[in-house]
Amino acid sequence: MRRAVLAMLLGGTAVAATLPSQPILSGGCCPGAVWTPDSKALLFLDGPPARASTAIYTLPAGGGTVTRRFSSVAFYSPALKWAVRPGSGDATTLERLADNRRFTLPTRGADVVWNRAETKVAYARSATTGNFDRRVTQIYVADVFGSPKSVATVYGGGPSAWLSDRLLLVSGKTTAGARDRALFTLDVQTGARRTLRTALGFRGVQVSPDGQQVVYTVSFDSQARNGLWLQSTAGTAPRRLPDFGAYLWRDARRLLLIPLRTDGSPHVLRQLNLQSNAWTTLGDLGDQVRQADWRVSPDGTRLSYLSARDGNVRVLRLP
Repeated sequence: MRRAVLAMLLGGTAVAATLPSQPILSGGCCPGAVWTPDSKALLFLDGPPARASTAIYTLPAGGGTVTRRFSSVAFYSPALKWAVRPGSGDATTLERLADNRRFTLPTRGADVVWNRAETKVAYARSATTGNFDRRVTQIYVADVFGSPKSVATVYGGGPSAWLSDRLLLVSGKTTAGARDRALFTLDVQTGARRTLRTALGFRGVQVSPDGQQVVYTVSFDSQARNGLWLQSTAGTAPRRLPDFGAYLWRDARRLLLIPLRTDGSPHVLRQLNLQSNAWTTLGDLGDQVRQADWRVSPDGTRLSYLSARDGNVRVLRLP
């Protein structure tokens, strides 16, 4: 009875129809496929022998002809406005695709975090030796084509996302010897910080598309702290979600979750509506996602994943 009541509260996880999906690539192709900003196609890295050369290729979300999108292999910004190429030394080159204009930043190979308009970046520059938890890390921000400015110092952390053009979400320790990290917002103009949460560490930090919510996992900490948490970036109390697994934002008000199950059964897709605070089981995949390789299209209508069954990318429409 208790299990049945819990299932009702969670939206009926015991009953899940299989969601129809379509393989759009074959031959075990390809891990790491991402959506284009217009949600109409996917991009993926491939090369010989399947393709003539190593490049970034694209194909329609419904399947079809594969064409080469970028002949140069690089990290492309979410809006596909920039190509980012780390160098062999400190410098990373950022190239604006519209006019091929370039500038460099001394990121030491670190990822850059873009604001929504892709006019600003943030990155962390850490010491190259020593225990990561104790390494001093400088956080920098820069306007495109501008000079970087140091805005914070943390230990064992870095920037997670821009919440607005002046607010960064950051995690890290305040001193090398501290036990806990803080997850905090940072005003890059004034340096003001607002701590959202402290814990041994934060994993899977994901900000909602509107920057209003953040979801994260705490593990290897106390029982009271461990779990999957949802919190407003304005600083309200965190809320523990009643399940655990892989998660992605579908849009600003809906969070998708594939609960962790160890029985080898097909992965189930669940959805939390933040407005109604209601969980819904959308269905199962009839399959499993390989290596947590799944993406939601930017318009929130479709989902792609790498099939554990055959290693091919499949796409389904979300109900």
